[in-house]
Amino acid sequence: MVSVAVIGGGYWGKNLIRNFAALGSLKVVCDTDVGVRKQHEERYHVQGVGGVGDLLKIGDIKAWVVATPAATHYAVAKTAITAGKSVFVEKPLALTVSEAEDLIHLAREKGVVLMVGHLLQYHPAVIELKRLIDEGELGRIRCIYSNRLNMGKIRTEENILWSFAPHDISVMLALLEDLPKSIIASGGAYLQPDVADVTLTAFEFSGGIRGHIFVSWLHPFKEQKLVVIGDQKMAVFDDISPEKLKLYPHSVLWRHQVPQAQKAEPIVVSVPDEEPLRVECRHFLECVEHGRTPKTDGEEGLRVLRVLEACQRSLDRGSEKILFQKSQKVKDVSSGFIHPTAHVDEDVTIGTGTRIWRFSHILSGSQIGKNCRIGQNVVIGPSVRIGNNVKIQNNVSVYDGVTLEDDVFCGPSMVFTNVINPRSEIPRMHERRETLVKKGATLGANCTIVCGHTIGRYAFIGAGAVVTKDVPDYALILGNPGRVTGWVCRCGIRLQNQEEDKWTCPECGKIYEENGEGIVEVRPSNAHG
Repeated sequence: MVSVAVIGGGYWGKNLIRNFAALGSLKVVCDTDVGVRKQHEERYHVQGVGGVGDLLKIGDIKAWVVATPAATHYAVAKTAITAGKSVFVEKPLALTVSEAEDLIHLAREKGVVLMVGHLLQYHPAVIELKRLIDEGELGRIRCIYSNRLNMGKIRTEENILWSFAPHDISVMLALLEDLPKSIIASGGAYLQPDVADVTLTAFEFSGGIRGHIFVSWLHPFKEQKLVVIGDQKMAVFDDISPEKLKLYPHSVLWRHQVPQAQKAEPIVVSVPDEEPLRVECRHFLECVEHGRTPKTDGEEGLRVLRVLEACQRSLDRGSEKILFQKSQKVKDVSSGFIHPTAHVDEDVTIGTGTRIWRFSHILSGSQIGKNCRIGQNVVIGPSVRIGNNVKIQNNVSVYDGVTLEDDVFCGPSMVFTNVINPRSEIPRMHERRETLVKKGATLGANCTIVCGHTIGRYAFIGAGAVVTKDVPDYALILGNPGRVTGWVCRCGIRLQNQEEDKWTCPECGKIYEENGEGIVEVRPSNAHG
């Protein structure tokens, strides 16, 4: 069983403590308030500590659950991840995009689970609503709007947008499987200067779909409703009502070019009667135990945070319309990492697990495969094709006309060209010559690949070499102009000439034979590579 420590035992933390205790995982409660801490110690018979420093001294805790004020989420979560702990962070994941990206990157490096507490995604009624939408029960979605209203706890450290809206944004993005094209937020601060108590946010999604979120902690009664309008049916998720989910098969008839509403009786949709927080807590424990990716992982939390930041910008600028860049969508859906200073144009495809570092630029139309590593100050594109598991080191430009197959390595500051005789005053891009670098080839630091040539499979271009003609498979190229000075195994070790036409790798034992144009790999029964 996964052992859990809950940090923060107050307003919401007490619910997490209750559920993790019921699941048999609660071991420690951490809270600076002695009275709160003692209450949980006595009720659940667990250890209590007063601070994160004390918690770090307890070695058998595998996961931390962070239920502290939002402003502390980043610092506490980073401390946990750095110590090798999996982390469940209550919403929001952090208060800035850069902080969230840092946590995501660090969690990947440490190999731990990072999950965000977007509770509604674990609500049985929301799960059923998503299924109905995916199966087309509502038809084409036209509009989604949500009200989260109450005369409840009024916060001073965060406004209503950051306190209430993350849940509704998370659900809206999940139901539509999309990010908004534009955002307009308006609101008012009536109790405290610069702390909004009421906000109304309008979203525009692709396909003309609209979304609206109304949140307030200055409302005479509690209301938590999500309404989805389709062209065939409408759905209402009411978290206050005993009947959580209803379908309304209303329709609109046109008579004499005039629309007329045709109402029908609502249909109550049966959903499991299980506490959503219990489902969420159990999901976290299962992900930690089995190394799975949570439904609301760091990437999902980052998507919500990007939208929240855009909402806040609109609010701060007097309800200015904020255009949500498509390049952000590319960054968010990739399970890799894109540094905040990197820029990804529209119409770019990036495979899962790919990392793109500082000040790099991926131009329009380019396609990058899975698990690639793109270093600092790299330019790719436009319309470049890069395979899987490619590594491009710092200060490399991969121009239009260059194609890199799987497993290619580009050393620091190596150079591609795409025009054979460039002049600044004479446009010659229409004379572009294609360069193909085949699977597994290595291009050493500061080498130059003159355009119009093919680099063979697993060829090795030495540092500073200049390639002026096609390179055979497995060839070792050195010098200026580059020439074949030997052969290299697919594992990167220089081959030894044992017989007249046979070459052997001293490292892995593979044997290669000459075939007139170069060498080909032979797979002997005693090879151990």
